[in-house]
Amino acid sequence: MKPIIAPNSRLRHPEHFEVGDGSIIDDFCYFSTRVRIGRCSHVASGCSVAGGIARLFTLGDFSSLSSGVKVWCTSDDFVNDLVTLVPSGFDDFKSSLIGGDVTFGPYTAAGANSVIMPGTIVSEGTVIGALSFVPAHSELEPWSVYAGVPVRRVRERNRANVLAQVEQLEAQLARLRSDHP
Repeated sequence: MKPIIAPNSRLRHPEHFEVGDGSIIDDFCYFSTRVRIGRCSHVASGCSVAGGIARLFTLGDFSSLSSGVKVWCTSDDFVNDLVTLVPSGFDDFKSSLIGGDVTFGPYTAAGANSVIMPGTIVSEGTVIGALSFVPAHSELEPWSVYAGVPVRRVRERNRANVLAQVEQLEAQLARLRSDHP
């Protein structure tokens, strides 16, 4: 199953954009970082992943970003720096940029209109509720549900059930591959 990348999405660096089999990128998404998306994952319409070519966004297998999610791998420091783009060819004078790769492990998700700041690690099996804010350099515990502004751990996620569903999906994918070599 080839990945599907909608024609109305913008990839600033297509040469650094990897998408796994069975994954879908919906219309009106924007990516300005290096991107690595795993198998059977989904980025819904209107998502932005920004931060420049020096940064990497990773979305693990069987994971998703719901509509309107914003992932920032680089952000201006609104207290200490001018908040603007420095034109290409000019010396960068900003001294306090906030930056870091953002990694979503396998079986993860971010709910609609959540904001994830630079340097965040969303560990295996963890989900973030809609309209949540994840501060810079957060490391979210595995197999947890987080929500809020700023996010806080709400409860444990049902690891056994999720992994049983992954096993079922993997079996169906294997049958599909054997039926259509």
